[in-house]
Amino acid sequence: MSIEASYKRWLERADASLQAELRGMDAAAMEDAFYRDLAFGTGGLRGVLGAGTNRMNLHTVAKASQGLADYVNARFPEEKRRIAISYDSRILSDEFARMAAGVFAANGIRALIWPQLMPTPCLSYAVRALDCAAGVMVTASHNPARYNGYKVYGPDGCQITTEAAEAILAAIDRLDVFDDPKTMDFEAGLAAGQIAWIGEDVYTAFTEEVKKQSLLGGEAVDKSATIVYSPLNGTGLKPVLRALKESGYSNVTVVSEQEQPDGHFPTCPFPNPEIREAMRLGLEYARRLDANLLLATDPDCDRCGIAVKDSGDYTLLSGNETGMLLLDYICQRRLALGAMPDRPVAVKTIVTTDMVDRIAAKYGVGVVNVLTGFKYIGETIGRLEAQGCADRYIFGFEESYGYLSGTYVRDKDAVDAAFMICEMFAWYRSKGVGLMERLNQLYAEFGYCLNTLHSYQFEGSAGFARMQAIMAAFRGGIASLGGRAVGQLLDYAPGLNGLPKSDVLKFRMDGASVVVRPSGTEPKLKVYASVTAPDRAAAEAEEARLVADVEKVINRE
Repeated sequence: MSIEASYKRWLERADASLQAELRGMDAAAMEDAFYRDLAFGTGGLRGVLGAGTNRMNLHTVAKASQGLADYVNARFPEEKRRIAISYDSRILSDEFARMAAGVFAANGIRALIWPQLMPTPCLSYAVRALDCAAGVMVTASHNPARYNGYKVYGPDGCQITTEAAEAILAAIDRLDVFDDPKTMDFEAGLAAGQIAWIGEDVYTAFTEEVKKQSLLGGEAVDKSATIVYSPLNGTGLKPVLRALKESGYSNVTVVSEQEQPDGHFPTCPFPNPEIREAMRLGLEYARRLDANLLLATDPDCDRCGIAVKDSGDYTLLSGNETGMLLLDYICQRRLALGAMPDRPVAVKTIVTTDMVDRIAAKYGVGVVNVLTGFKYIGETIGRLEAQGCADRYIFGFEESYGYLSGTYVRDKDAVDAAFMICEMFAWYRSKGVGLMERLNQLYAEFGYCLNTLHSYQFEGSAGFARMQAIMAAFRGGIASLGGRAVGQLLDYAPGLNGLPKSDVLKFRMDGASVVVRPSGTEPKLKVYASVTAPDRAAAEAEEARLVADVEKVINRE
């Protein structure tokens, strides 16, 4: 169907809430809204809110839900046809969640939905705790306010595999967006028992699992440090505060402007703890209160960023730095408590700092490298579990501020991360050591390693085509970057080292590496640079030369 024909059909049949936007579209807006169907992949759906086939709206959510329902009904026995649903604070998240529940109910699948917004890890936990065939998390994670999304989880609590995504996409593609989705009124579904609320007992069980991650082993530490916390107007407020309060952290101040759920994110246009602007208010609070530690979680509470005191002010730690500190702490404490398993493993993504290997080796821990995306870390836990040795897993993290120290969920968990960071801080504080001091000790022991991420925005159909051309250019033969000869090019597109196929390139040079990949969830090209050098200044100079050469390739396309 042509763009114009599709647009006219939406004018005739789309929900009343979308009509004003449709009537106001010019040719460019129409093309962007209708040039394709919103992509469905291993991350489910994610896109800009609005009218059209390439937008997040009630119709595209209903169509995706019908495709997922068809998949579940075709592949799971009747007694397992349950789907857990959660949602965050984003615009229309609650409406999308209820629409999904109504579609599942109309298809004979029991929809189990949290009665209030809940973090992504709570959805992952509920899928397994309630023995569901699938799960849906309505969120766009850390994207700006104009985005929303629909993440699908398998029965293992992980985001769906590539194979499952392809099968669900095939089911979706067979559907007409208006004619085929079956729906049931939400209240009618509740009355009929086809929709049910997830109970408080599941939430409490999740919280208890987080608290079980403690490695203090009964050691008394002072938990009275001043902690500033921001949920960035998302889902983290209640679960993070509950876990900390029940564990004795009594002096936590919440950033009031970012305390309550608000999908417009009025004080942080990019609600991502990776970005300094999102942490600005928290830093102001920390300075005013002379706080010891600042924590922030993203809207669906699966990422956690921190700032620590450093020479009279506060330094924001990168995801790599926080992950290294946590891995080192976990290894130390497990050995001290006699809780280190046989053949322990830590899991990281291929774009996460290689310094992990050096830290892990010190403690006799193996490292498993997986593709970008925490689902691959979750799948690794699942494989260990299938082999009867899930306890070998001690920690997993990715550079984009995602951490998990247990196996009770299969996605990154910022509730767990906040809890473990506070414990790590309190334990080191009891020894008279600050987190920056410990980080510098690690650099002194293992060498300084600078890891950076650069993102390049490419919107719309033209941007998508340009990203494809850029990736082709990088595959065309790059002899050197930043004055360093490329020793090896790893192309993950055909599948490499037993990993699934992925449009990722990694350039290895002596003492440095560069990874280039299109984002799977945003219209961005991402470049990860890693440089090992004697000190930070030297590393920054080397990194700048590397990135300058990378940008020459990007800008000539």
